[in-house]
Amino acid sequence: MSLKEQLTEDMKQAMKAKEAGKLRLSVIRMVRSAIKNVEIDSKKELAEEGVLDIVSKEVKMRRDSMEEFKKANRQDLVDQLEQEIAILLPYLPQQLTEAEVRALVSESVAASGATTPKDMGKVMALLMPKVKGRADGKLVNNIVRELLNQ
Repeated sequence: MSLKEQLTEDMKQAMKAKEAGKLRLSVIRMVRSAIKNVEIDSKKELAEEGVLDIVSKEVKMRRDSMEEFKKANRQDLVDQLEQEIAILLPYLPQQLTEAEVRALVSESVAASGATTPKDMGKVMALLMPKVKGRADGKLVNNIVRELLNQ
């Protein structure tokens, strides 16, 4: 079953759950709407990878917003975003741990021959296809900077 089909099925289940599935329903509808908007704009149906990109982007947007809400001391909104992220994460591939990301970064640094922070672009070009959708870009960026600054 494709990711779009899975989202549709889960939306139906959330609708049947009535009150218990309201947040889940709204989050799934939001993601499906984002997918549909991209399909309309590009005038073609998205492949599985495109759908994954949109789900990843939705999670990233929520994480970024959560940081801002924490700074503003809005715990109610932080809690809501955490629940939304928890709903979206099962649609993404298994996320890499920090140790796994560090291993991939080290491997990419060695393969690219990078030695200074100026070589970060070379490392990221090799690394991003390996971690796309499986790790937070900010985490990857920080680890690459850390290893290149040593």
